[in-house]
Amino acid sequence: MTTKYKINELFETIQGEGAFTGQPSIFLRLQGCPVGCSWCDTKHTWEINLSDEVDQQVMINKTAESDHWAALTSEDILAIFNRQGFQAKHIVITGGEPCMVDLTPLCTVFEAQGYSCQIETSGTFEIQTTENCWVTVSPKVNMKGGYKILTSAMQRANEIKHPVATEQHIDDLKALLVDHAVTAKPIYLQPISQKERATQLAIKTCIENNWRLSIQVHKYIGIE
Repeated sequence: MTTKYKINELFETIQGEGAFTGQPSIFLRLQGCPVGCSWCDTKHTWEINLSDEVDQQVMINKTAESDHWAALTSEDILAIFNRQGFQAKHIVITGGEPCMVDLTPLCTVFEAQGYSCQIETSGTFEIQTTENCWVTVSPKVNMKGGYKILTSAMQRANEIKHPVATEQHIDDLKALLVDHAVTAKPIYLQPISQKERATQLAIKTCIENNWRLSIQVHKYIGIE
């Protein structure tokens, strides 16, 4: 049976975070996330209600955030890329929490068509994807949902992108790196909500630890 994915949004933009900052990208936002981050800026993707299912054209034409989603196959998604005239060859699969489902079939189809794939995940679900897919783990520690960070996710990550606002967040990250034996991976600190105090803390900590800064460029320049 062909897998259908619950898609909340599908759009072309510039990646504003992490290693691919500045890369033209197609964002594929999946519906559903039980992690419960208090600062989440996509809370409309948390719940999966069958009453919120819409057809693909309604989903594509959304002009505001909503919890409406469309069930699409990988072939449906590729057809939308072509109809929309998307030029980007990098696909960012995000959410919600995309790793609630097996993304291997989806990424396999995309890669066969010449796309590169990137997954952005909280690290609280097993990551099922292709070998070549770039995995960004943004570990969410002690969130309302009660999910634990998985060693398998931290080990699979190509980059760690950690949201920070306080010293406790820095301590949490350092403990994660030790507990899950993470070495030789790019570490990005991302200030929560672009607040000045968080940004200064991230800059200071990056310099002290030879880590990298991710400042959500898309929010500063006003694009999606």
